[in-house]
Amino acid sequence: MAKLLCLFSVLALVVAMATVGTQGEEGCDNDLRNLVSECKQYMMFPANPKIPPSDGCCGAIQKANVPCLCSKVTKEIEKVVCMEKIVYVADYCKKPLQPGSNCGSYTVPN
Repeated sequence: MAKLLCLFSVLALVVAMATVGTQGEEGCDNDLRNLVSECKQYMMFPANPKIPPSDGCCGAIQKANVPCLCSKVTKEIEKVVCMEKIVYVADYCKKPLQPGSNCGSYTVPN
C-alpha cells in the first residue's frame, strides 16, 4: 500500500510539474524538467525525514531560475511536494530562498 501511495505521489508530481512547464516562461521549462528528474525524491511528502540531496540534484538547483519556478507553484503542486523540503534542499545546495519570499503560497521563514 505504501509503495502504491508513493508511486501515485510521484506520478501526480510529474503531471503537476508538466502542467506548470506548459504555462510558464521558456526559461523555466528546462529547469523544471531537470528538477523533476534529479530532485523529486528529496522534495516529496512527508516533511520528515529530510534527506540530503544528490550532487545531481544540487547541480539542477544551482542552474535553476528558482524565482521563476516558485512563481509557477500552484495549490495542486503544494499538495504533492513538501515546500519545507524544497527550502531544505535549496539551502543544502547553497542556493537558499530569500527569507520572507514566497514560493507558491509558502512564505520562506526568516
